[in-house]
Amino acid sequence: MDAVRLILTSRRALSGGGDVPEILTEVWQAQALAQAIGSRLAVSGPPELRGEALGLTELAGRGCGVLDAPALDPGDLRAAQLTALDDARQALLDLGGLLGEVGIALVGVASAADDERTYWQCMEAIDAADESRDRVLEMLRKLADRDQVLPER
Repeated sequence: MDAVRLILTSRRALSGGGDVPEILTEVWQAQALAQAIGSRLAVSGPPELRGEALGLTELAGRGCGVLDAPALDPGDLRAAQLTALDDARQALLDLGGLLGEVGIALVGVASAADDERTYWQCMEAIDAADESRDRVLEMLRKLADRDQVLPER
C-alpha cells in the first residue's frame, strides 16, 4: 500500500481516540510506519535525503522501543503493508503531521498517567516523535532546495 494512504489511515486511527492502550498502540503504529518510510527513503529515495532518512529510521525505532510493543496480528501492522512511496514530498508532509499528532496524543496520555512508568514512556516517546518530525522537516527543506529554480542571469 502507498505510504500516503497508510499515513492517513494512522492519522484517522489516532484521532479516533480510545483508552490509553489503544492510543499507545496507535502511537507505536505511527512510529513503526515512520521507521519503515525512513528506511525506504534511505535505500531508494532521493540521494540528498538518504542521511536524514537513516536518522529518521533510527529515531522512529527508538520511539517504538520506549513503548511496549502492542499485540498485533502481522496483518494489522501498517508498516509491513508499505509497498510504495510514490510521492516522497506528500508522504513527508503527511508524516510530519502524523508525528505532530503523535506528540499531542502522548502529552494527553502523560498528563493523565496514573503511574510513573507510563508517564516516562510517554516523555521518551514524545522526544522521539519530536526529533523524528525534525528529520522529516529537514528532508522537506532539502527537497525544496533541490527543486528551487535559480533565475537565469
